[in-house]
Amino acid sequence: MKRALPLLTLTLIASASAQQAKELRLGVFPNVTHAAGLVGVQRGLIQQNLPGGVKLVVKEFANGSQINEAFAAGAIDAAYVGPGPAMNAFMRGVPIQVYAGAANAGAVLVARKDSGVRIVKNLSGKKVAVPTRGSTQDISLRHLLHENGLKATDEGGTVTIVPIDPANMPAAFAAKQVDAALVQEPWGAVMETQGAKLVVNEKGIWAGGNYTTTVLTVNTKYAAANPDAVRGLLKGHLAAITYIKGSNAGAQKSIAEQIYTFTGKKPNAAELFKALARTRVTWDINLNTLAEYAQLNKEAGFARDVPDLNKFVNLDLIRSLAK
Repeated sequence: MKRALPLLTLTLIASASAQQAKELRLGVFPNVTHAAGLVGVQRGLIQQNLPGGVKLVVKEFANGSQINEAFAAGAIDAAYVGPGPAMNAFMRGVPIQVYAGAANAGAVLVARKDSGVRIVKNLSGKKVAVPTRGSTQDISLRHLLHENGLKATDEGGTVTIVPIDPANMPAAFAAKQVDAALVQEPWGAVMETQGAKLVVNEKGIWAGGNYTTTVLTVNTKYAAANPDAVRGLLKGHLAAITYIKGSNAGAQKSIAEQIYTFTGKKPNAAELFKALARTRVTWDINLNTLAEYAQLNKEAGFARDVPDLNKFVNLDLIRSLAK
């Protein structure tokens, strides 16, 4: 029996090793607020930091609702996503946790030039596009409306909120399906190129622009079983952020190419320059505004309560890697 114990131990170790994931399935949006993910994928920075034998599988999504469905179905292991959808999934029991921030600000309110909208109060009686119900932009828009004495129609007010995928908003403007949009970059800049008017810039949306718009979330079961893969993902995330901060032109090129791969649409250099100037790419998270966001999310009716941020957010690993 004494000789059997080491054999059993070896068998258990081999079994655990065999269960290690052979891939990491990562969700990303074609938005500049997801620049770290876009650049990390396009330049191979995430792939080269993953442990040997782990393949990166990239999946493109248009909004946070799709990400939540994918997490709930076990179809992805990690994703760049807005804090709102991530928060709502977490409170519904989906096993995810925020491991890093990805971007602050990077969203603007624009209006069709013939809509008559020049200030927020002009949105009364208008249709305003956001990526999806419960998205960070949806909550941000409701916050803006309330500050200006307005409400959405589903709150008994006069502003109709319409969910439209960001990449499709320029076409919706051209077809006059909506009057305005609160949208992530580069799509705000793209619509400005097409004649839309900037109503509120990224700093005016909320907290002077110092609010988290994108986080990097990971399935906690995957993280427990594959710590080296998650560590590699975060190292690649940091490498992408460093690259973006050091090479604006290079970042523009990588972002444009990855967005084109996802959507068949390629923002031009001027649009991307403007979009990046309105977005602060960072791994850190403003927990104060995240807590405020959680309260707004509850007030808007998208959640019954606010999450315990100490359980929802875990920045220990990213902080240790960033030193």
